[in-house]
Amino acid sequence: MKIFSMLLALVAGAFFTLNCHAQGPVPVKVKATKDGFELLRNGKPYFIKGAGGTNYTDRLARYGGNSIRTWDTRNGTEVLDKAQSLGLTVTMGLNVARERHGFNYDDTAAVHAQLERLRKEVIKYRNHPALLIWGIGNELNLDYKNPNVWNAVNDIAKMIHAEDPNHPATTMLAGVNKREIDLIKERCPQLDLLSVQVYGGLASVPQQLARAGWQGPYIVTEWGPTGHWEGPQTAWKASVEETSSQKAAVYKSRYEASIQKDKHCLGSYVFLWGQKQERTPTWYGLFTEAGEENEVVDLMQYLWTGKYPADRAPHLAEALLNGKSATDNIYLEPGSSYPIELKVNDADNDQLTTRWELLPESTDLKQGGDRESRPAPIAGLIKAERYDKATLKTPEKEGAYRLFMYVSDGHNKVATANIPFYVNASR
Repeated sequence: MKIFSMLLALVAGAFFTLNCHAQGPVPVKVKATKDGFELLRNGKPYFIKGAGGTNYTDRLARYGGNSIRTWDTRNGTEVLDKAQSLGLTVTMGLNVARERHGFNYDDTAAVHAQLERLRKEVIKYRNHPALLIWGIGNELNLDYKNPNVWNAVNDIAKMIHAEDPNHPATTMLAGVNKREIDLIKERCPQLDLLSVQVYGGLASVPQQLARAGWQGPYIVTEWGPTGHWEGPQTAWKASVEETSSQKAAVYKSRYEASIQKDKHCLGSYVFLWGQKQERTPTWYGLFTEAGEENEVVDLMQYLWTGKYPADRAPHLAEALLNGKSATDNIYLEPGSSYPIELKVNDADNDQLTTRWELLPESTDLKQGGDRESRPAPIAGLIKAERYDKATLKTPEKEGAYRLFMYVSDGHNKVATANIPFYVNASR
């Protein structure tokens, strides 16, 4: 019976894949309007309500999202088929080599080989009905010097138009910079729209683009909390992360000030619809490693549908260690005990529980979202008293640490916060 069920599943999957390809491509175009631009999918206006990543796509569709964004074509057929089954579209990333990783855009043979590799990827996926836009590279302007990269981007866009006339091409920029905008206007006429990736400055993106001279259509392919490079830092250079509740507030205000109202903006992809280690395990992901949803997920459902979910995540108003907050440059004595206090509530009056975790400050720090390793937790130094109170015994070893709090409502919703501190016997 089990073998029969497996065979049925395989047949159903194969039928779905064949059916997807039988449907053929859904044409997508960028069209000018009287006061801006709009994206047309199969002739109908399509505003992107998207998220970066391929995890929890069933929840994305359920919560009112309509699109996902990838950074490459790995598992491309699987990603596209799953999206199609859920009524989602895909901005498919094409992995273009970065100068900061050692690629030389003066090496014409290497540039040509890359173009031909990407041609095969475009041909492979161009007719899938879930495909929306081709994303050429990711933040190719980050730590680069050679402007010939934009010639390569233009050649890739030109190739896409030749091989796939049904889908527009864009490239994703880190931030908004007049120099890059000028170079792209000069060297990349084949691009159909621009993509920008902005965090703390999202609210002013329309003004930034106008000042930089971009008057065309654009999407925001990454946006989220205040970035670790742009927010407050402690005296020992540890970046201070917003709580999940603070993040929800800034996501809302920044989205409503820019993406929601700018007629040149065709939509966005919130970052990250999943979890990753980048400075901390909680900074950019809207989910925990266990798949719990923080307050930002509730907020995205509101932004996409106009309604919050019936069950809301806990709201964390304040987290204190020894009576001080994360921005207070907390120095503690080694091997000593200090109180932890949370001010947290739940709109649904669910019973709250808290997981406490102590980590050394991360030292595996990268740029541009490159993979980082998660620090190993330090066990046995936190004594829980209630969901909102605990006692920390500091490590004996001098150095930088970070205390994490995960407040759960028992229904897969969570509030998160962390507090950096420094153990130093001499203070």
